[in-house]
Amino acid sequence: MPEWRDAEYVVVNLARAIQPNEVVFSGVNSVLPMAACILAKRAYDFPFTYLSVAGGVDVVPERLPRSSTDPALLAGSAAIFSNEDFYDLATRGKLDLIYLGAAQIDAFGRTNVSAIGEWAHPKVRLPGGGGAAVMMPTAPRIALWRTEHSPRTLVEKLEFITAAGNTVVLVTPYAVFERDPAKNERFHLATHRPDVTPAEIAARTGFAFDAARAAPTPTMSKRERAALDAIDAFDLLDNETPKNETLRGA
Repeated sequence: MPEWRDAEYVVVNLARAIQPNEVVFSGVNSVLPMAACILAKRAYDFPFTYLSVAGGVDVVPERLPRSSTDPALLAGSAAIFSNEDFYDLATRGKLDLIYLGAAQIDAFGRTNVSAIGEWAHPKVRLPGGGGAAVMMPTAPRIALWRTEHSPRTLVEKLEFITAAGNTVVLVTPYAVFERDPAKNERFHLATHRPDVTPAEIAARTGFAFDAARAAPTPTMSKRERAALDAIDAFDLLDNETPKNETLRGA
């Protein structure tokens, strides 16, 4: 039996990206980062401010919301922000950590949320980057996440560059990649699920990466486990991740 469920691995490792006293923002269709912020409020002793795209500030929802625009994300809010306020905060350097997803992500933490295929006649027209092109270069730390870990999602060359900037971490159901944007580094493998190897992860990743410093991801603490159990009473998290094939033997 694997130590981690896919969704749990993503949520806990996104939560671990938060640092004390940061202002943290999660965007549209971001149930897993939203859960990570709620988990961090329950499991960690340091203070931070959580802003959700629904407009809430340090919300205390009674249940894990079903979407990132659920009214539950206004429960206990200290204030209500408009969407424009978040972009203003980012450009003024007032957001420290922003969670973003993407259809494709490359080795430098750049994202594609625009199109797959030739721009004029794409195979797939994607929904667009929203505020990513504003937020990625202005916020000091960007955490990317992807629920599908495959060569078509983690790529050497993006079909289209929607946004680029200060990406420091990428979390998938199998691995945590890190990079230093100040040095324009490629991602290196920081930690991985104990039930898979770096070689198995490399076989499912479309970009090359250094794994020399990689180590198994530390197990969940008792407080992280308790927080997950509290916020995921209806097993909603598993609905956010595809049925990934096991890496072993693939």
